[in-house]
Amino acid sequence: MSGNGQFIPCTLGLLVALVGGMAVAPAAQLRAGVAKADITPPPGIKLWGYAGRKSPSIGTLDPLEARVLVLDDGHTRIGIVALDLGRCFGPAALSQLLHSVLESSGISTLLVGASHTHSGPVILDSYPDGPPAWEKTALEKIAHAVAQAAAGLTAARIGVGYGVCYIGYNRLVVKPDGTVKWFGTNPTEVTTSPLDPTVAVVRVDRQDGSPLAILVNYACHPVIFAADNVQYSADYPAAMRKTVEENLDGHPLCLFLQGACGDINPYHATTSLKEDALRWRDLTGQRLGEEASRVAKSIVTRQEPDGQLDYAEDHLRFSLRWDPERFRQALIKIFGPSSAETFAPRMEQEFEFPVSTLLINKRIALMTMPGEPFVNFQIDWRNRCPVADSLFLAYTNGYYGYLPTIRAAARGGYGASGATTWLQVGAGEQMVDHALVRAYELLGQLQRAPAETQF
Repeated sequence: MSGNGQFIPCTLGLLVALVGGMAVAPAAQLRAGVAKADITPPPGIKLWGYAGRKSPSIGTLDPLEARVLVLDDGHTRIGIVALDLGRCFGPAALSQLLHSVLESSGISTLLVGASHTHSGPVILDSYPDGPPAWEKTALEKIAHAVAQAAAGLTAARIGVGYGVCYIGYNRLVVKPDGTVKWFGTNPTEVTTSPLDPTVAVVRVDRQDGSPLAILVNYACHPVIFAADNVQYSADYPAAMRKTVEENLDGHPLCLFLQGACGDINPYHATTSLKEDALRWRDLTGQRLGEEASRVAKSIVTRQEPDGQLDYAEDHLRFSLRWDPERFRQALIKIFGPSSAETFAPRMEQEFEFPVSTLLINKRIALMTMPGEPFVNFQIDWRNRCPVADSLFLAYTNGYYGYLPTIRAAARGGYGASGATTWLQVGAGEQMVDHALVRAYELLGQLQRAPAETQF
């Protein structure tokens, strides 16, 4: 999207099979399938998230996984892929993945989201010598898991519930003079704001009422482990998923869908190994998992006679916030010459930025952002969404740095005014507004042609 608010519709490359940027399927029965794959790289890969790490990975604490839910209404088939990675794959990799599953499984749309664990491998938008072997292998495994989920489609019932869990806090504290203070860890659990403690849970059941998939949408950085950890880990989402799956009968697959956690840390963030980070990882995940389990058990699912998937994606255009050369120098100053490329976008003056909106049965809405949005965007989306049940998926279908609100950008602080923030001020607000317009269009409440005025 440019400064005048224009957008270009999605074209074949990321999420396609849309007409005019939007696909609306006629009524049919909803079906669902699940699968997962271990995508843990071999040791020796540089780790994402902390520029101060002294070495590449040396092993695995817990496996990094891709967890897949495929939904089908008889006309549209959509895959939701939750990755234990620090960021999503680059545009070329996502395009390759979509083409692969389109051919193998009839999947026309993928929502590929990362949890943002800081104990996963570094991923770049593009590589001078081509993608590394581990990434090629991971993409093949993900494509196979999507195909497996699509092959196992079964009649499904769906429901949504909500809980509240406090495992985190806002790490940018506004002082009385209006300046911002970094608040990196909070073991005494001091309350800060803004914060969204909402645990949104989507339960997908088989026709007999047994749970097939549990989707948990929550906003909090997975950064319990500090830079001294050089083993792969999904961080607290791994413990959360295990707790949910152990608490529910029927062997459901639990997917963690990261929310707008750009300014939200867990209480025990960046805990060193000698301070028992593994214990705090498990306790944090278990706390969230217990609440998600409680909510999941309370959800009464129903099978819609007119199950329907309505989907839209557009590529909005946004400018680079900074002068390119000053931006490059700032990255080098912060991260060093050898690490700057890890955190830098392609040095372009303008970016095409995918924003997706999905309606399930006209009553559950999902929107996506490909970056690290601040939590107020999630709150805003939920408050203004035209349907009662809404989820916000960050780190999805790309990665474009931090996305602060206009107010946060003016105040400053990490993620709001530095080199980790790439896009023009106001980009996040425009994305939420755009997804809201699309949601109303998908509901049939906004038309593409002017109405006949009745006097």
